[in-house]
Amino acid sequence: MNSDHVALLTSMFGAAIEAADPLASLKAHLPEKPKGRTVVIGAGKGAAQMAAAFEQLWDGPLSGVIVTRYGYAAPCQHVKVLEASHPVPDEAGLAASAALFDAVRDLSADDLVVALVCGGGSSLLPSPPEGLTLADEQALNEALLASGAPIGAMNAIRKHCSTIKGGRLAKAAYPARVVSLVVSDVPGDDPAQVASGPTVPDDVTLEDVLALVESLRIELPEAIKTHLAKESARAPDPSDEAFARNEVTVVASAGISLDAAAGVGRNAGYSVAILSDAIEGEARDIGLMHAAIARQVTDKNAPFQKPAIILSGGETTVTLRAKGRGGRNTEFLLSFANAIEGAQGITALAADTDGIDGSEDNAGAFADGQSAARIRKGGVDPKAALSGNDAWGAFEAAGDLFVPGPTGTNVNDFRAILIEDL
Repeated sequence: MNSDHVALLTSMFGAAIEAADPLASLKAHLPEKPKGRTVVIGAGKGAAQMAAAFEQLWDGPLSGVIVTRYGYAAPCQHVKVLEASHPVPDEAGLAASAALFDAVRDLSADDLVVALVCGGGSSLLPSPPEGLTLADEQALNEALLASGAPIGAMNAIRKHCSTIKGGRLAKAAYPARVVSLVVSDVPGDDPAQVASGPTVPDDVTLEDVLALVESLRIELPEAIKTHLAKESARAPDPSDEAFARNEVTVVASAGISLDAAAGVGRNAGYSVAILSDAIEGEARDIGLMHAAIARQVTDKNAPFQKPAIILSGGETTVTLRAKGRGGRNTEFLLSFANAIEGAQGITALAADTDGIDGSEDNAGAFADGQSAARIRKGGVDPKAALSGNDAWGAFEAAGDLFVPGPTGTNVNDFRAILIEDL
């Protein structure tokens, strides 16, 4: 694999991460100081870094608690940092949800709650309603992750099976004003979708959820089906008085990060095209689509002029067919690598911007037209690996995994395809 191409793609990924840096993204969106207390709450894989940045920027006393994934903590002086399991919730997440409710209890209209929310919060904040248990939430998460359903549908279901999601945490803080500062990891950047909106309600009704389950043929556990049949499952209405004074701002997103990456590519002399920052769909299918575009550019110099870089973001999904290793970005890339086998002048990086893609320690991987051959040389059949959802095993065999470690932010999938003019 061309080391210069790998270096450029890595630099573009770095620019995307820097654009979502918590210190820079929060600085322009600090709320007015309250007459009363300032309480910081939050959840997500980059929530600790957001809290640490907020502490640096805030000129005044504050307290609070946030929850992040195991291994993602950052040192904070005034905000307590808790860790819990992702992507399947655990007892620590249950305790963290309780701690967040404690932090916003008995506040007044003069107090301010600052909610720092980013991707991963859905799993980190289990809080089952009456009649459900943590085991039921775990079973729900496992069913949703295996379903291949789009993230919006998954979060809509989660919101109606929780006492903290769908704006319920903000409602618990009433009459305090809640300002939500959100790092978006969802296609379309709807803040109510990020972490299933613990402080941001939306208009998705219980009837909408039941229709989604039916139309997408999602196999839910029996206990969840029973719960969704109850009127008590209904999430708060956004028109509720408790939300009237609240504010919501998206401070970082995939679009902002892709623009930053594009600047690096242009400075290196490439034409750069951003397909979309909101691509959804089955990862392997999106891989085939990107491969078709890359081959079109290679063979016909269209629709983009070589040398070119194609960027995209969003959140693909993986329907589990087997118990392999990896995540949606490596699955995308394995499908892409199989489809461009033998092609010259194409090098790609696909990675999760939080630094971890799926079940292992890699953010993603690199691929080119010789990847499939390298995978076979490493003793793995690349097509069988794709069928078995073992993209990690394939790229590990080729020596092409991308392992930057946790980044401290999360604006979802990052895909960059470099095409040379040979």
